[in-house]
Amino acid sequence: MWVPRIPISCGGCYIIPEFPPQVLDSLRQPIETGEVAISRANYRNVYPARFQLVAAMNPCRCGHANDPGYACKRQPNERCVAQYQSRISGPLIDRIDMHIEVAAVTAADLVLPPPAEGSAEVAKRVAAARERQSERYRGLGVEGALTNAACPPALLDEVAKPDAAGLALVRNAANALRLTARGYHRVIKVARTLADLEGERDIGRIHLAEALSYRAAADRMGQAA
Repeated sequence: MWVPRIPISCGGCYIIPEFPPQVLDSLRQPIETGEVAISRANYRNVYPARFQLVAAMNPCRCGHANDPGYACKRQPNERCVAQYQSRISGPLIDRIDMHIEVAAVTAADLVLPPPAEGSAEVAKRVAAARERQSERYRGLGVEGALTNAACPPALLDEVAKPDAAGLALVRNAANALRLTARGYHRVIKVARTLADLEGERDIGRIHLAEALSYRAAADRMGQAA
């Protein structure tokens, strides 16, 4: 199995925009289909390549563009951010389900009490959600789909049809965020997963709102790209 490896470093040495754009775009096919096609001369082979991509990046090359009071010495902060983030193409951004902006940790953050729900509790909820998904797709007789991520688009209306309020929200957001058909399907799948994590049978407006919030940063990066 061919699995592309993108090293991630908290120090910023191996963050995703530092890779050549053509290397990053080579991930588009396996992210979309779970397969990679290798063509050489008169031969073409297809290999399984289903994986989970977790990537990190700074807002700009130096990483300080969003710091309060910081001014880039080369150009305005907004232009510096757009220039750096444009190294990631729009089609690749569209294939990443969740985009989360993480603010820099301050000294005050270090003395906060630990969260009420620890890693062990979260792991149990995730395991229960995955089992719920596996049962769903086994019951539907879908081969190769044991998670919402692998659900065929044709089945989405059956397993993750939004209610009236959720449907209205998605319609409005589709225009505001300029969702592609791919982006729409990914929002629905994320919302289905959020409902599964809460043990809910149906997805509601609150699940769709959270799923859409993870696309807002993608929309800004898409404009830069």
